[in-house]
Amino acid sequence: MKKLFVGILCLVMMISFAGTSAAAQTAGRYALIVKSAGNPYNENEMKGFAKAIKEIGGTAILKAPAEPTAEAQIMMIEQLIAQRVDAIAIAGNDPDALQPALTKAMKRGIKVLSLDSAVNPQSRMVHVNQADSEKIGRSLIQGIYEMIGGEGQIAILSATSQAANQNTWIEWMKKELKKEKYNKVELVKVAYGDDLRDKSVSETEALLKSYPNLRGIIAPTTVGIAAAGKVLSDKELKGKVELTGLGLPSEMAEYITNGICDWMYLWNPIDIGYLAGYTAHALVNGEITGKVGDTFTAGDLGKKEVIAVGGGTEIMLGAPFKFDAGNIDEWKEVY
Repeated sequence: MKKLFVGILCLVMMISFAGTSAAAQTAGRYALIVKSAGNPYNENEMKGFAKAIKEIGGTAILKAPAEPTAEAQIMMIEQLIAQRVDAIAIAGNDPDALQPALTKAMKRGIKVLSLDSAVNPQSRMVHVNQADSEKIGRSLIQGIYEMIGGEGQIAILSATSQAANQNTWIEWMKKELKKEKYNKVELVKVAYGDDLRDKSVSETEALLKSYPNLRGIIAPTTVGIAAAGKVLSDKELKGKVELTGLGLPSEMAEYITNGICDWMYLWNPIDIGYLAGYTAHALVNGEITGKVGDTFTAGDLGKKEVIAVGGGTEIMLGAPFKFDAGNIDEWKEVY
């Protein structure tokens, strides 16, 4: 009888331990690598990611390289592989250079996804996108066209030359410019501020010096548009050189209020990080595999579906939002 009791007790303990281990495995460790440290946009992505992982009971590992380079991110990926994390979400500084490291991670059983700035489809299981790339690119051209009165020279101040999201938006901008209505609009240069404030300031100043007749600047990067806003404001170029792009309301409120930027666009980076967190969890738990048609519930964001885009699959956050003088005071307190 005593042996039977001991046997039952051992069995109960084994089941209990297995259940605890399964729960711990389900919770998991989820890593996020953003583009660079000190970038407010990236910092808000990390906030959203951490919030999602906290809700699912996991552990969030947040990493940001000092410089926005692929080399720095590769080192972090290798560290995370060694730590045997369950998932790696990454905003790629280069669409292709990260492939060997990310492929290695997937071979080790780590679920890999990209967000914000995509890595190539061979390097990840699915991509979490902010908004439809075509709509973003076309909207930015349509906006600057209206601001400059339909004619004049414009320039683009991008992040890094390898940034996949920036390059895709720029491709759509150029396609939009091919329409007949833009025959009096000239794109004179695409400059790169590397998502660094000081370099973005220098690139803006160089554009103004090289193109004295410049009428508009599009900066599809939160660092770039804020830097351009400061330069145009300091030089008192309101109404002479127009500005639009993708910016954080908290950083752009000053320039929208003083008329340097009539309006700009963005989505909530906190939500992008949050969606990436739940996507990572769905991959780890086997709810989705990254195939077209997969669905899952992303916490407060509700049901999301995996769709086909280009040569890979994506999960879309939503459409870009327009910020102007009518709503900036409300949103500048949010992010």
